[in-house]
Amino acid sequence: MNWLTVTQRLLEGFGVTCEIFLVTLLCALPLGLLIAFCSMSRFAPLRWLSRTFVWVIRGTPLMLQVIIVFYGPGLLFDASSLPRLTAVLIAFIINYAAYFSEIYRGGIENIPKGQYEAGQVLGMTRTQIFFKVILLQVVKRIIPPMSNEIITLVKDTSLARIIAVKEIIMMAQEYITSAALIWPLFYSGAFYLLFCGLLTILFNRIEKRLDYFRV
Repeated sequence: MNWLTVTQRLLEGFGVTCEIFLVTLLCALPLGLLIAFCSMSRFAPLRWLSRTFVWVIRGTPLMLQVIIVFYGPGLLFDASSLPRLTAVLIAFIINYAAYFSEIYRGGIENIPKGQYEAGQVLGMTRTQIFFKVILLQVVKRIIPPMSNEIITLVKDTSLARIIAVKEIIMMAQEYITSAALIWPLFYSGAFYLLFCGLLTILFNRIEKRLDYFRV
């Protein structure tokens, strides 16, 4: 079993890892913002429903959520199970949307109310105040916690193997049983280190670009 063959197999698994990461990120970011607005709604039933949902999702393990999404339809409704990758994506999107919503909410609610009032005095609408006054300040505040969650997402993709989705860790584990090789498992860690390292550099640059806008 040569290094090149192992690398090719791990790259196949890493492709699935990247797919889970990208789809989750693209869907969870806007969904999290929607949930955040619901959590801040003046309509009490919607607000409490949203906050209860976030509390349940954040209070239970992501691994359990993946298992429930995959096996739940068959056990509860006698329906066919979702495709494995689809079940993983649904569970990941819901989980990370809940976490992102709290980051959004914290960033928005920490903006001083005086800035909203100043915008109103200038005759700006609520939409204009949010996009022209508040948004950049919110972005500045949420970049550090958001970057931490996104880097955590990279590593959480390994949980997909719990329902036999062949991401990079599962590909590496197969060599333990089929060829009694453990080094591919450690080698797979290099892919995570590289991916997380690139994300860290990206977010550091974004933070530096926003240094001119101090809050």
